[in-house]
Amino acid sequence: MRRGLVHRLGMATLPVWILMLFGGVWGLIAQFYPPDQFPGPAAMARALIEVAMDGRLWTNTWISLVRFAGGYLLAVAVAVPLGLLLGRFGVLGRLFDPLIQVMRPISPIAWFPLAVLWFGIGNAPAIYIIYLAAFFPVLLTTIGAVRGIPEVYLKVAANFGADPRMTFLRVIVPAAFPGIMVGLHIAVGTAWIHLVAGEMLGAQSGLGYMIVDARNFLRTDLIMAGMLVIGLLGLAIYRGMRVLERAVGRYWGLGQ
Repeated sequence: MRRGLVHRLGMATLPVWILMLFGGVWGLIAQFYPPDQFPGPAAMARALIEVAMDGRLWTNTWISLVRFAGGYLLAVAVAVPLGLLLGRFGVLGRLFDPLIQVMRPISPIAWFPLAVLWFGIGNAPAIYIIYLAAFFPVLLTTIGAVRGIPEVYLKVAANFGADPRMTFLRVIVPAAFPGIMVGLHIAVGTAWIHLVAGEMLGAQSGLGYMIVDARNFLRTDLIMAGMLVIGLLGLAIYRGMRVLERAVGRYWGLGQ
């Protein structure tokens, strides 16, 4: 029992040791470069404290999170119902598949000139880019999840007298939920990446803008501080989605 406890504690602290090793290697490599070219962890930490104390960090972080939430949630609200519909009714899926396959490979960044032309400068273009980045991963995985539901599930529901509405809500949606969550996880990553890219291209606020502004002043320490914040926020969003996924999964009895 004691050995098992020690093993669990060791596994729990292993990520901390890996982070410390990474920081040590980073600091060692930084010794061979000028601070304005490759700052070490200490310089990055001082820059992070600087932007936190003057308020720039919190303002830009909040703006980025609001943009991300707006674009991502809008994409989910449209893509999940549409994916359920196209996956459930094969005729509709075949009709729209050529259009989806033509639009899907186009990078969201390629839409940015049109987004600025249509929506101007501000939050709207960035939200639109995030929407496009999240829409197709969610749509395609939802369609695939519905099509992958075993036919026996639907036959059992019909044998028990379930009407189409109950079959859809009590059988199709829960059975497709794990596959849908795969798409939601993928979309979080792509949407977060394109949020920062969109803010770098044309926004006047947000974490991406903060990084570009730091580049203009040759503040590589601030650039790395912004990159760290982006990574930590991405991790927090991922963890939050895992908690939500487990909660919904327990509600539908889908295991741990």
